[in-house]
Amino acid sequence: MNFLDYLVLLGYFALMIWIGRVAMRRVKAQEDYFMGGRQFGKWLQAFAAFGAGTGSSDPVNTARTSFTSGMSGIWSTMSWLFVTPFYWITGVWYRRMRHMTLGDWFVERYESKPMGAAYTIFGLLFYMVYGSMLFSAIGKVAAPLLGDAIVIGGQSYQLEYVLVPAIAVIVIVYGVLGGLTAAYWTDMVQGIFIILLSIMLVPFGLHALIERFGDPSTDGLMTGFRIMHEQLPAGMFQLVGSANSSEFPLYRIVAVTLISLIGIVVQPHFIATGGGSAKTELNARVGLVAGNLAKRFCTIGWAITALIVLALFADNAEVMSDPDRAWGIASRELLVPGLRGLMLACLLAALMSSADTYMLVSSALIVRNIYIPFVNKNASESACLTIGRVSGMLVIVGAVVVSLKMMNVFQQLQLTWVFPILFAAPFWIGMYWRRATTGAAWVTIAFSTLFFFIVPKLIPVLMSGMMENERFTAVTDQVTVQIERTAAPSDIRRRNMEIQEYDKALANAGDDANLIEQLGPRPAAIEAGQTMFDTLTTGGKSIYWSGGVTPLEGARLEETDRRQEGSKTIVVRNYTGPMKGSGEFRLDFLVYDFLGLDLKHRSDSMLATMELPTKIVLPFIVMIVASLISPRNSKEALDRYYSKMKTPVEPDPEKDKAALENMLADTAGREARKLLPGSDLEFEKPKLLDILGFVGTFALCFLIIGLAIWMAGLGG
Repeated sequence: MNFLDYLVLLGYFALMIWIGRVAMRRVKAQEDYFMGGRQFGKWLQAFAAFGAGTGSSDPVNTARTSFTSGMSGIWSTMSWLFVTPFYWITGVWYRRMRHMTLGDWFVERYESKPMGAAYTIFGLLFYMVYGSMLFSAIGKVAAPLLGDAIVIGGQSYQLEYVLVPAIAVIVIVYGVLGGLTAAYWTDMVQGIFIILLSIMLVPFGLHALIERFGDPSTDGLMTGFRIMHEQLPAGMFQLVGSANSSEFPLYRIVAVTLISLIGIVVQPHFIATGGGSAKTELNARVGLVAGNLAKRFCTIGWAITALIVLALFADNAEVMSDPDRAWGIASRELLVPGLRGLMLACLLAALMSSADTYMLVSSALIVRNIYIPFVNKNASESACLTIGRVSGMLVIVGAVVVSLKMMNVFQQLQLTWVFPILFAAPFWIGMYWRRATTGAAWVTIAFSTLFFFIVPKLIPVLMSGMMENERFTAVTDQVTVQIERTAAPSDIRRRNMEIQEYDKALANAGDDANLIEQLGPRPAAIEAGQTMFDTLTTGGKSIYWSGGVTPLEGARLEETDRRQEGSKTIVVRNYTGPMKGSGEFRLDFLVYDFLGLDLKHRSDSMLATMELPTKIVLPFIVMIVASLISPRNSKEALDRYYSKMKTPVEPDPEKDKAALENMLADTAGREARKLLPGSDLEFEKPKLLDILGFVGTFALCFLIIGLAIWMAGLGG
């Protein structure tokens, strides 16, 4: 990067801080700071949903998984696609709650201030992990642009130890100054930057493909798509991957979609960006759906960029060694001065548009669900604002610390899929079932915390013998599949790069016999049109231990099967003898043992998928059973809550208050609104607008899939 790039970055930071200063003048009370006065229209709500839901990790994760798995890698981010139609329904929930935090919802529904405090702790921890993923992604992209190290005062520091804290300071400054209003206005600016990010590399990448493999004097930009297809194997353009070669076969896409739907509703920022800060229910719905659909369109651009990078840099050792850096390397190699700075500004925008909202929501949780109920019940508005401004920094500082200790974007993403299950079942069941009880909610939260997060960490410490128990050191079959196909040009270039890297390593090894033995045989050269074999080895994964298993003395890897299926040669091996596990114990996999399922023959993607169903189903079973055997909540509190959730919001506060009182007094009217009158189930009869919006959004989802397939097929 040069002076012009740094000038672009400086201008961007200055604009964000200025917006925070301007917004600060409008903040007079908690509702102004935490909810922007609930006066936002469709446009700002859409950009808020888009900005909060689109972090710097999204293009990096999509580029990484598309780079390794082809077009099917798009599902690392696109898995949320079929969750989007449900936002048409949930947008109404968050507006009708009329709360500032989801902690307030748990306090009201379950008549428990301690539950609001417990949810606050969950929210802070969730955003530290989620925010750390965003900061880690910036580090992965910025390193190729700025270098792995930066020199300050003659002292060299790793880039992330300087860049990540600096970004955090900017987010804290404008978030603390202007609250949610500043966050939403900056989200609008940053949303435009994110859209630029999503398309910026595509034309530059296509032009680079033409310059390298075509004729720039005659070939148009669309020729770049044809060249991309010529350079890459056909399997890289399939939207749904196979179980053997992709991280996202169809069954994993379905499982991730389900756990995303169950968990997204309890992510703390959804009460703001999900509709709670909107002026009307329609604004809440339209803003939430439109903002998230915009993200899905952007995802297609991120995946196409990854395929262009793969076609262009198949012989680049740097990008092949760490696919997380693909986006940053492409930006460095393809963009001109000024645009490199703009690209980094776009990634910063993606991070900051999420982090500012998370910071504000976290500060609201601390003020509303810990400070006021347990520290100062009579706190003034100014005291609450002061505590809110100070406490919001905690989540950003925590995210920075986690990021610097855990620089693995995809692992952090997978953790955010499962963490919300702690409160998901009490929320979903409490939303629609009167019989859901406070005691059952506590039991479910405790069960989920212990069963999925704490006991798995304690077992290796308290029951270390299990680490060498033959039953629990089982591994899946190691399957080697050799597929015959014609070499693509990118295969030849990658192999040539591998040969060059091998020769360099061999020269550096000198006469060291151990190093030479570790290198193994020299890769064989590939010629154009030659038949080659893709050799893919999967499996050999520990079923019960997150850290895998290590063969002990006497363990052997033995062949158990060999067969031919068309052009595929399949060899199956597994271990016999003593093994030792490490990491956490997957306690929930004992459920599959109880059901009699044999996990040894499962593929890597299936084994990873099977971690999700237990986390989806078990908390709901516990919540329902515990509710049936525990005392009901008070009828007065339940009537008040369900009356509120059936009362459409009036933008005028006085009219809204009167409407709430009328609904509470109209018992017959409330029952008439229910889908099943006279029952404990509180589903409301759907209106025409509910149905049309839900079905229409589903249709748009299929339109996006069609667009992705069309884009993948361009030039093929």
